[in-house]
Amino acid sequence: MDVRAWLLERRPAVDAMLQQWLPETTTPPSSLHGAMRHLVFPGGKRFRPGLALAAAEAVGGPHQAALPMAAAVELVHVYSLIHDDLPCMDDDHERRGQPTVHVAWDESTAVLAGDALQSLAFEGLLRHTEPTLGAGAALDLATAIGAGGLVGGQVDDLVQSREPGDESFVLGIHQRKTACLIEASVVGGARLAGASLEWLSELACFGSEVGVAFQIADDCLDEGEDDESCSLVTLLGREACLDRAESLLDSALRRIEGMGEEAEPLRALARFSVGRDA
Repeated sequence: MDVRAWLLERRPAVDAMLQQWLPETTTPPSSLHGAMRHLVFPGGKRFRPGLALAAAEAVGGPHQAALPMAAAVELVHVYSLIHDDLPCMDDDHERRGQPTVHVAWDESTAVLAGDALQSLAFEGLLRHTEPTLGAGAALDLATAIGAGGLVGGQVDDLVQSREPGDESFVLGIHQRKTACLIEASVVGGARLAGASLEWLSELACFGSEVGVAFQIADDCLDEGEDDESCSLVTLLGREACLDRAESLLDSALRRIEGMGEEAEPLRALARFSVGRDA
């Protein structure tokens, strides 16, 4: 399966929902709305939204059922990128081939744009889903990005940049900062498609393992860059990291062996997360 082609095929529906949710730049305050849109369009590969859609298909539902989750996780992902790029965090000046939000506007606008994107993710998710399923998906997402998830991982990532930790500490950062949102994407997409509790449990483990493997693969892709403080490569070496990512991928794929052909896009996305070259 050509994963990039599959993502391109699904992308217009995700982008249409994002366009529907995001305020136009002509709507006051225009600076805030322009900053909110800055990294959403044209955006990246839409990998996390793709996982949500593929998970819906894997449990026998239409991928359209997961579109609100797909849009919500992309907004949360962009919010996290905007905040990661801030001078008080990683102080990056370029993202997705263009100036970061705090460079294109200013630091305060970037902070507020990230805040507004996070809020919009939950508003859109809850407005466009059946109440019970939507509440469950919103809980999945909230749990993934709070102090026990993405935000807590970012805190320890900042500690790691000053005082490098051991393997378990780095893996803990990867689990929270990266894998939690990937897990929420998978579980939330499947939940909105009516997945059973048994499959939701298996998919949570699948998403967690794929998420850590994804970040380890990123460590390997980024080898040689200046900032490698939170990287297993510096602790274990490239070959050991590649072996660890493959082991996690194999474990994740075994968890969904019982799913049918409908789960092949989800399997392919998991393989892509480890085998990609960019």
